[in-house]
This record gives sequence, structure tokens and C-alpha cells, in this order.
Amino acid sequence: MFGRVSRLREWLKKPVGIGTVAAAAVLSAGAALAAWGTFSVVIDKTNSLEFCVSCHSMQATVYQEYQNSPHFRNASGVRAICSDCHVPKPFIDKMIAKVAAAKDVYHTVLGTIDTPEKFEKNRLHMAKAVWAKMEATDSRECRSCHAQDAMDIHKQRPKAQSLMKKGMDQGQTCISCHKGIAHKLPDMSSGYRAMMTELKEAAPAKSGAAATLYAIESTEFYAERPEGAPGKGDGTLFPLTRAKVIERSGDFARVEVQGWVQEGAGRLLVAAKARRIFQVSMSAKLADTVAKQGEAETDADTGLSWQRGSVTGWVKTAAFTADDKALNAYGAEMSNAACGSCHSEPHADHFLANQWIGVIKDMKDSTALSAEDVRFLQTYLQLRAKDMGKHGS
Repeated sequence: MFGRVSRLREWLKKPVGIGTVAAAAVLSAGAALAAWGTFSVVIDKTNSLEFCVSCHSMQATVYQEYQNSPHFRNASGVRAICSDCHVPKPFIDKMIAKVAAAKDVYHTVLGTIDTPEKFEKNRLHMAKAVWAKMEATDSRECRSCHAQDAMDIHKQRPKAQSLMKKGMDQGQTCISCHKGIAHKLPDMSSGYRAMMTELKEAAPAKSGAAATLYAIESTEFYAERPEGAPGKGDGTLFPLTRAKVIERSGDFARVEVQGWVQEGAGRLLVAAKARRIFQVSMSAKLADTVAKQGEAETDADTGLSWQRGSVTGWVKTAAFTADDKALNAYGAEMSNAACGSCHSEPHADHFLANQWIGVIKDMKDSTALSAEDVRFLQTYLQLRAKDMGKHGS
């Protein structure tokens, strides 16, 4: 054994010939080329349309939708496949995307979306993840085919010209307005409706002893605590109104709401002077109980007189929560779903509080919002309007 070790040492001490070095270099280069070639083939294969739709979950859902889109069939005959939209062209970003795609394999094994029903249940979550990536990269994959400086928007339809120019001027990214271009849009309402269900279920536990409550939805407002089955109230308290709890009695609470009333229009309590952010609408009888505070103030823009005031009454606590953060998160989700599915979601402080009334009125018919949803969304946006900072919103 020792003899073998000695011979090995002697062999290692011998100088290496140029032929050996050349052979090693050739073999190494060949191995590297073979490895790179194999790697390139694998990458190209996993970028192919056939590979992308090879899963049953893709065949039965998004592939069918894609075949009916202009990305699959169009007048010019230029087809964009899955990887053109979902896989970056830069090498490093491409490799990161490939590694991240391992989670798709994981969920395929789990069967997370292996039926159309499961796919629809998860569609909104998956769509939001893709939209977020596209927004983060300024729609990089879209722009690899659609160069902004090569567009002749004057050849587009008049409405498209107007929207495209507005989007370009505002620096919007492609996905802001073109969601659903290749696949069916998810049910955008499913997200905020699920949040509302959770909000209502959690409300009793979080609101039981709270001194301040926030209205989840429009609810009847009673001057006196109802006996038996409550009927029509003496007024209506609107969503997102802040109410101070004075006392509790069973399913009801006596609350105080503070705001502003306009001279000559005392049956409506609003959240801020001269801002029509509705809190409580009242019968004439209930309006007579409004406690006026301080001196009347004249609004410089309209010349109308306003005065601080508060009203007390009874409400069903089931319509309230103490979790204002969860309530505002619901509003943000609704705003994104209602506004962000067709265009870039506008910032609430883009308009004045009173301007939001007209904006919502013009756009509500283009959404799936109910009348109650519209009331909530309008108030949510008004409270964040650009003229509300000085009112402590």
C-alpha cells in the first residue's frame, strides 16, 4: 500500500505536458458548451406555449381565455405567448422568475387550482400578484413589444386616443388600464365582500366594550330606544360615521355623533364644514334635538352659514365596529376593485371632498357596486380628499 502512495506522489511531481493541458482545456470547454447548450434547451423548452399549458389547470381555464384574446389571434398575425408576458427578457430577472416558478410546481402537486372551481376561488389572488409584479417593473414585458415612442395613437379610436394620451401624460403603466387583456377578469368584488363578511363576524367581539364605534353600513337612527321589533327610525346614520357610545342596552347603544349643520338645512349632519360628507339624515323632529355649539361660521367659497352640532340617538350595534383600521382596509380594497379594474386607481386626494360626489355619480354605473357600496366608497374617498387634511381626517 505504501508503495502505491509513493508511486502516486512521484507521478504528481512530474511536469505536465502541453498536450495534457490542451486536452484538459478542450474537455473543459466541451463540457461547458454541453452544459450551456443543455441549459439553453431547458430554458427555451420551459418558455414554450406547449410547456406552459401542459398542466390540466391551465388547459381548462386561462388557455381557453387566451385563445379568444387579441394576443392569440389578431389582424397582423403576431402572437404573444405566455412567456412573452410572464417571463422577463433580461437574464438575471429571467432566472429569478424561473426559481420563483417553483411555487407553481408546489401548488400543482398540492392541487390548489386543479379544478375550475378552485381556480375561480383563487383567481383574484393570482391576478393581483401578477398585476403587482407588472406595476413594479413598469409593465416591462408589455413594453418589450409595445414601445411607447413607436405608437401612433392617432390611429386608435377616439376614446382610446383620449385615454392613452391621459395615461401617458400621467406616467401610468400599461397594466393600470389593460387588466383582462388576455384572461378573464376575476370577480373584483369577491375580495372586499369577503372582507365585509369577516368584519361583521368579528365586530361583536371587538365592539362590546368600546367607547367609540364606526358604522359599517347605513343603519336606522332612533330618537328613543325601540321596544319590540324596531321599525323605521327617525333618521339614517351613514357608513364610516364615528359615534361615541353613551350607554348600552341589549342589542342597542345610545350614541352621540358630532358634525356640522348648514343654516336652513338642519336635517343633515355632515363630517366637516361645507363638505357634504353625510353622517346622519334626520326627521324634522330629530333635527330639533341637535345641540348647536359655538358661533355660526360662513364658508368663504359658498357664503353659506355653518355651525357645529351633535345629535344623540339609538342604533343597533350590529351595524358598527370598533376596528376602524379593518373598516378602512375594506374601503381601500373596494376602491381598488371598483376603480382599479378599468384604469389606474386615482388617489383620494386628487379631488376635493365635494368633487368626489360628481366623480362617483359619473362612474358608478360602470361598476358592480350596490347603492350601499356607493355610499360607503363615496364617504371613504371624501374623508381622504385633498381639502380634508385641515379637518383632521
